[in-house]
Amino acid sequence: MDIRAGKPDDIPTVLAMFDSAVAWLTAQGRTGQWGTRPFTGDPRRTEQVTRWAHSGGMRIADLDGTSAGCIVVGPAHDYVTPAPEPELYVQALVTDRRYAGHQVGRTLLDWAAEEARARGAGLLRVDCYAGDDGRLVAYYESCGFTRAQPFSVGEWPGMLLHRRP
Repeated sequence: MDIRAGKPDDIPTVLAMFDSAVAWLTAQGRTGQWGTRPFTGDPRRTEQVTRWAHSGGMRIADLDGTSAGCIVVGPAHDYVTPAPEPELYVQALVTDRRYAGHQVGRTLLDWAAEEARARGAGLLRVDCYAGDDGRLVAYYESCGFTRAQPFSVGEWPGMLLHRRP
């Protein structure tokens, strides 16, 4: 698996990754995380991915020459408690569902931990959807993260997690 810097040309591919994740979650009745509508064609989602593509923090995991996942790192979201020390924050993580089981997300999170260490940050944080069956929180825990603090954005339940790089 190769991890490379994301670029504006990747915007449609990243939107499609989110589309595949939304379709999969919806098919499982787990719609609380990202809803039921595809990201492609949604102006707000397109603007968000465009910002990431220009931020310098977007990375794409390529598997056998095909883009399989995306991670975005940078400053923490404003809805979480600020970190008490230098950190790197995972702003977004998505895997194209065609590559489920290929460890794409785990590999991208390991890259983020290495990147945090290289930047001199002793903390890697991420937040995620904590509703429904809790499987997303459990996934991050399986990747070495520890629960730090529950929070909510309106009705959306979230969990802030951290990991030492």
